[in-house]
Amino acid sequence: MKQLDMVFGSQSGKTKNHFRLSYANNDLDKEVIKKAMNDLAKLGIFVNKNGEELYTTPISAKYVETTNTPIFE
Repeated sequence: MKQLDMVFGSQSGKTKNHFRLSYANNDLDKEVIKKAMNDLAKLGIFVNKNGEELYTTPISAKYVETTNTPIFE
């Protein structure tokens, strides 16, 4: 399964936070993803217990593919 992994900087700039989507389109281009990340950052709806916004600065994005290898069934 492929996941879209978007990385954002926090409001303080001290931490990087991952926002992963499991059911994203696998053919999104750079501009579409950048726009989506900027739109998400502008919402300001994700905060930690101290009130710091977690997703304020888009840093990077990538598709991550996971392979499962069964040991026994």
